Amino acid sequence: MKTKAKLTASIKIWVVIYPSITLLLYLFGQPLAVLPLYQRTLLLTIALVPWIVFAGLPLVNFIISRISPKNGKTQ
Repeated sequence: MKTKAKLTASIKIWVVIYPSITLLLYLFGQPLAVLPLYQRTLLLTIALVPWIVFAGLPLVNFIISRISPKNGKTQ
């Protein structure tokens, strides 16, 4: 059961982080390209970690809770 929970958490994180990184690089890739790699990485993580922790994952959890059947209820 522990493995299933870890897999579920990993998928949720990936569902948030992949589109977030893609969008940020699409919007700011050219301006960030002039910076060294460590500075680009720092700026991306400064922007993305709070988004993922405080908005992205709670949003995914909310959506999943709305579309998944409730425990103990029959349809």
